[in-house]
Amino acid sequence: MNLHELGPAKGSRKRRKRIGRGPGSGHGKTSGKGHKGLLARSGGRSRQAGGFEGGQMSLIRRVPKHGFTNVFRKEYSIVNLKSLGDMVVSGTITPQALVDVGLVKRKSLPIKILGNGDLTKAIVVQAHKFSKSAEAKIRAAGGRVEVIPGV
Repeated sequence: MNLHELGPAKGSRKRRKRIGRGPGSGHGKTSGKGHKGLLARSGGRSRQAGGFEGGQMSLIRRVPKHGFTNVFRKEYSIVNLKSLGDMVVSGTITPQALVDVGLVKRKSLPIKILGNGDLTKAIVVQAHKFSKSAEAKIRAAGGRVEVIPGV
């Protein structure tokens, strides 16, 4: 066997289908698209994706529209005073301490303390926001509220 005799394995190379090149090509006239219908038209396949349902009223147009989404809404990780009372930490409760204990799952969100539950020990709580009742209960227990800026 010589180098000039080498070639690809039989059946490994296939010529591309050249459609619309006359009756001698075997793919002339309708060019493999059949007769009429959506798929025979130019640009006919593009509507198959998305919300096209064969001419039936699409789902997005059938479902009733209502409500409003406020794009400026600020989302917080919420922690209740009841949960803070169960923590055995004395001194300062920081956002990192809340993450370590598992009271806050998403570190990316700011933390808000709500006044659900009671507090018995005096603690210093650092958070981004406090409800008025939470602030009053922390101060009544002899603790202190520290608001973290930047949110």
